[in-house]
Amino acid sequence: MVILSRIYTRTGDDGTTALGDFSRTSKNDPRLIAYADTDEVNATLGIAATTAGIPDAMAAVIRRIQNDLFDVGADLCNPLRATYDYPPLRVQQRWIDELESDCDTFNDELPPLRSFILPGGSPLAAALHLARTVTRRAERSTWAAVATHGTEPADADGAPGDGGVNPLTATYLNRLSDLLFILSRSANASVGGDVLWVPGG
Repeated sequence: MVILSRIYTRTGDDGTTALGDFSRTSKNDPRLIAYADTDEVNATLGIAATTAGIPDAMAAVIRRIQNDLFDVGADLCNPLRATYDYPPLRVQQRWIDELESDCDTFNDELPPLRSFILPGGSPLAAALHLARTVTRRAERSTWAAVATHGTEPADADGAPGDGGVNPLTATYLNRLSDLLFILSRSANASVGGDVLWVPGG
């Protein structure tokens, strides 16, 4: 149960914040940057999900992904440990498999792509392209967190805050960016197709 009775706490006024295991870390910690960027992905998908004319099937996929992204953030803010009193949320391979299945489903309805495309076309496609680029940044931030903290769990004697990052969080974000590219094309299919890049044009 999450109860948010007061939004401001003043606990971050010294430039630190709490991780999921209640340890404190700098607000410049790569893990924090990764889950903040993931939160931004979710916000941009909120714009896409509320765009007029979004197909029901696409809206349902986006709603599921928005929920998944909250779980991705929960994973990123909880360092890996060998044991837990209460096991935290962790990204699972099946979530990535779902994204790949979505990629196949929506891509099968599209014509072959013979050029790079420009973000735009319909408002929905533009919002999805924005979400795609933010997702790419979130993935890079996650790999930076992996590079800093590794992927190994802290042993039972490790201090809170020690421990690595689940690399499946980065894999999830990578597949999500692929899906958002496909969804942007799907969004433009009913308004005349993609806006193609003209080299030197």
